[in-house]
Amino acid sequence: MAFLSDTLARVKPSPTIAVTNKARELAAAGRDIIGLGAGEPDFDTPQNIKDAAKRAIDAGKTKYTAVDGIPELKAAICAKFLRENGLTYTPAQVTVGTGGKQILYNALMATLNPGDEVIIPAPYWVSYPDMVLLAGGTPVPVVAGIDTQFKLTPAQLEAAITPRTKWFIFNSPSNPTGAGYTRDELKALTDVLMRHPHVWIMSDDMYEHLVFDDFKFCTPAEIEPGLYDRTLTCNGVSKAYAMTGWRIGYAAGPVALIKAMGTIQSQSTSNPSSVAQYAAVEALTGPQDFLAENRTLFQRRRDLVVSMLNKAPGITCPTPEGAFYVYPDISGCIGRATPSGTIITNDEVFAEALLEETGVAVVFGAAFGLSPNFRVSYATSDAVLAEACTRIQKFCAALV
Repeated sequence: MAFLSDTLARVKPSPTIAVTNKARELAAAGRDIIGLGAGEPDFDTPQNIKDAAKRAIDAGKTKYTAVDGIPELKAAICAKFLRENGLTYTPAQVTVGTGGKQILYNALMATLNPGDEVIIPAPYWVSYPDMVLLAGGTPVPVVAGIDTQFKLTPAQLEAAITPRTKWFIFNSPSNPTGAGYTRDELKALTDVLMRHPHVWIMSDDMYEHLVFDDFKFCTPAEIEPGLYDRTLTCNGVSKAYAMTGWRIGYAAGPVALIKAMGTIQSQSTSNPSSVAQYAAVEALTGPQDFLAENRTLFQRRRDLVVSMLNKAPGITCPTPEGAFYVYPDISGCIGRATPSGTIITNDEVFAEALLEETGVAVVFGAAFGLSPNFRVSYATSDAVLAEACTRIQKFCAALV
């Protein structure tokens, strides 16, 4: 009898976490390492949010809470959806989990049966396919390449839908590309979905507040009210509010689905941290002015990175609409060799050689379902980004 579950064979460890851990290990060993793999802001949680957490601790709010969130947080989430997205939900339609990842996982665990298909535009966040597999479903990646600005077309979505399709996972702005769908682009996709009433929509809106230039964020249930009853709109406080370690994600959708997700959570983690929930209330209801300041900061960093990477021989780096990632294409580097003799056969070899020879840690594109590329997180200082991009330029220039 095998000790480990057969389920484990269907999934792999997160490549983004692996890259971050490798960078930390090398730095601890004394190497000069610049880590561009972590998907989290480099600044601290705002003081008013930290103060709210301290007040909760001092008030003794450290006990178990309702499994899927305290009433105060659910009310704040309902108000946020109405204020920012024009979506009306009741607290019974809201669930709170230990991070956005748990929210998605709960929904998939609560709904997928063997043979059920989940359409996932690629490039995708590394966890989407593995969560589908863990839940017993079948991921159906659909590649949206650089020729369509990493955005799925209506024809591609239509072609991917089958009678077994249960979910369509939508992420805009995207991790790993930063690509954001305009209202017209999203409406074209929702028009397709309206023709297929058996397909549910899981909208991962985690990067909603990180959009640049004149781009306007929108979400499927907002664009097409006809999809409201089969859309799970997911979000969290991790990225916009610099609260990645607090682990609070949330979603709103049909009551039956929310109840089912609560059942899954009740037999796994139970409630999210009580203190983190009270901090999240302050995040959603407190001052929001710093969001615009952070957008300006990230846009400047984006422009710096895009400009410098496009000067690296063999690299093409599109300009993303949001998030804090770029996803450069390295087709011009494939088949070339480093001075030490390593042949760049694919983007994983590129990333390994880049880390070994320059100390810059990035995540290879195959992890996200589209090659040859790599992902850069520009959630670090301008000086660090400039140094990292200079090293990447020199690395590419030295390829023969």
